[in-house]
Amino acid sequence: MSSIDTSLPDEISSSVSQSEDDEGLSKDVIFELLKNRRRREVLAYLLEAEETVTLGELAEQIAAWENDTDVNALSSDQRKRVYVALYQTHLPKMDDAGIVEYDQDRGLITLADNADLLMMYLDTDSHQQDRWDRWYGLLSVGGVGLVGAAFFGVPPLSAVPIIAVAGTVVLAFLLLSAVHTVRNRRRERSVNGKLSRIE
Repeated sequence: MSSIDTSLPDEISSSVSQSEDDEGLSKDVIFELLKNRRRREVLAYLLEAEETVTLGELAEQIAAWENDTDVNALSSDQRKRVYVALYQTHLPKMDDAGIVEYDQDRGLITLADNADLLMMYLDTDSHQQDRWDRWYGLLSVGGVGLVGAAFFGVPPLSAVPIIAVAGTVVLAFLLLSAVHTVRNRRRERSVNGKLSRIE
């Protein structure tokens, strides 16, 4: 009976053991883990689940994605093929790198502390998209409408001086810009914090 090698390459294994002390991962380890589609799918599923999952349900969902079908329509061979690969290869590698916590005896998997280092390299729907352009566009259209209404004397803006309406629109832009700047700085600190854990 042949055994499957579940170890990371030597240079990557040494990076993992060194980085366990530093609570970080090297880029080599990160890219080694992410180069495999099934490991990326494990991360995507765990992100979506946001809780501990069983190996069975994880294997079924990944098999369904790979075969472009529903979980109920999977054959036992399709389930088994993914289950064995996850059990013997992918989950032990991810556990060794601190990406998941994998209880092999009970078949339970959950995201671990280092998972966030890989998430920033994935294009998932769970990641919040920066859509500040919509806010600026909405404020621009609203501002032009208000200033135009004040200029043409549309009630109740006809009672307000046009300079006061324009000043309010400018103040709104200043407030939006300040919020945008604060959010960007927080995100930048978060990303820099994650990047500082990558060697």
